[in-house]
Amino acid sequence: MDMSMGSMSATATAAAASATSTDMSMSMDMGGSCQISMLWNWYTVNACFISSSWQVKSKGAFAGSCIGVIFLVIALEGLRRFQREFDRYLHRVNGGSSPHLHAEDQSDTASRKGLNSLPSALGSRASGDQLKLWQQLLRSALFTVQFAVGYFVMLLVMYYNGYFIICIIIGAFLGASIFQWDTYHAVEEGPETHSCCH
Repeated sequence: MDMSMGSMSATATAAAASATSTDMSMSMDMGGSCQISMLWNWYTVNACFISSSWQVKSKGAFAGSCIGVIFLVIALEGLRRFQREFDRYLHRVNGGSSPHLHAEDQSDTASRKGLNSLPSALGSRASGDQLKLWQQLLRSALFTVQFAVGYFVMLLVMYYNGYFIICIIIGAFLGASIFQWDTYHAVEEGPETHSCCH
C-alpha cells in the first residue's frame, strides 16, 4: 500500500511538472504576473514587452501602449524623411548641380563613388558636391537613430501580439501618408514610349 501511494504521488508530481512545462512553452509567466508568448496572441492586461518593467496593468495602459507604438512607427518615418531633407540640404550647400536630386539617386551616386571619396572627405574643405567629414558623421548619426528605432519596432513584432502588430501596420500607413510625399517620381512619357504604335 505504501509502495502504491508512493508511486501515485510520484506520478502526480510528474504530471504536474509536465503540465507546468507545457504551459511555460506556450506562455511564460514572469513572477506570476507577466504574460509572454512566442505564438500569436491577443494578451492585454498583464502582458509584458521588452522588459518586466513594461508590464501592462490595465486596459487603459494597454490602449496607451498601442497609441505609443503607432507614434513610434510614425516617428520612424519622420526620421527617414528628415534624413532625405538633410541630404537635399547638404547637396545644395555643397554646390551640387541638381538641388532636387532624390535621396535614392544620391545614395546610388554615393555607392558608385565608394572608397575613392574617403580621402577628400577627410579634408577640412571639399570641392564640388563632396561631403565634409562632419556632414557624413551627422548623416551616420541620423542613420544610427533610425536603425535603433527600427530594431526596437522589430523586437515588438517578435512578441506576436496581434494588437501591437496591427498598431505597427497602422503607424506605417500613417507615417507613409504624412512623410512620403517627397518620394513620388513623376513619370514623363517621352516620344519613344509610343514608338510601337507608329
